Amino acid sequence: MAFEPPRRLVRSLGETQPDGGAEWLDKLAGLARQAVDLRELTVERVQAPGGRSSLVVLVRQADGTPAVLKLAPPRARPEGECAALTHWGGSGAVRLLDSDPGQGVMLLERLHPEMSVRSLPEAKALLEAAGTLRRLWVEPPAGHRFETVAERTERQARAMRAGAQALPEVAPLVEAALAAREELLAAPPGERLLHGTFRQSKVLAGERMPWLAVGPDPVVGECAFDLARLVRDRVEDLIATPSGAAITRRRVKRLAESLDLDQERLRGWTLFRAVESGVRAHRVGREQDAELLLEFASWL
Repeated sequence: MAFEPPRRLVRSLGETQPDGGAEWLDKLAGLARQAVDLRELTVERVQAPGGRSSLVVLVRQADGTPAVLKLAPPRARPEGECAALTHWGGSGAVRLLDSDPGQGVMLLERLHPEMSVRSLPEAKALLEAAGTLRRLWVEPPAGHRFETVAERTERQARAMRAGAQALPEVAPLVEAALAAREELLAAPPGERLLHGTFRQSKVLAGERMPWLAVGPDPVVGECAFDLARLVRDRVEDLIATPSGAAITRRRVKRLAESLDLDQERLRGWTLFRAVESGVRAHRVGREQDAELLLEFASWL
């Protein structure tokens, strides 16, 4: 079978990797065939549109059990994903069945990729997503090598400062986001293992549990950082609503209360993450996304 990467993956790699991921894409078919043969898997099909940072292949194991083969480039930090999934052990997240982090290979339990929490009505989706996220917030393993929130956001802050020079009209928002980060990092609460890139589309229907998280880019830090990405889910709907700003503020309040988090810390991290994403979207030419995200950030 030809392991043709979906266009969504190729486009995303072109935006995020210096060479557009060309070197990894050239090796991808061979890596996939090797992973399939080694595990005696039967290939059903490549999942499309699939993910933005990995190739996802629907397979069956030798005993006929359905599974998912995932192949990720080194830049996607597959070793971190494997370590987090192993630590969670299937509690709140997809179960890792086998892996070769050095090759970016993961064999995962099969969920229902066509049914994410995002398919639910908004209020129900937020409730289910928040409940799933709560199960993931556990103590990180002793001696862990996960990136911290401070480390990740320092890299992002450097890129935001550079982006603000090219986008002087958003400089005030960038400065506000950077100031919020400094204040938040000055006195952080207890650290937990976080999903890192959590949103409604990252929560899929499962068999052993109704909803399970997939695709973490794990990081260790305070829980409000993780929840902040969920606040802006369906941002295009919020922007299209005349009362979008008021709805956003109520969402911050409700989510913070439902998970016993400080509302102001959640607001601060939501501001930082929205501005960071908006500046990054502008940098790679996704102007419409940038406009939506920066307008959303201005409400905070």
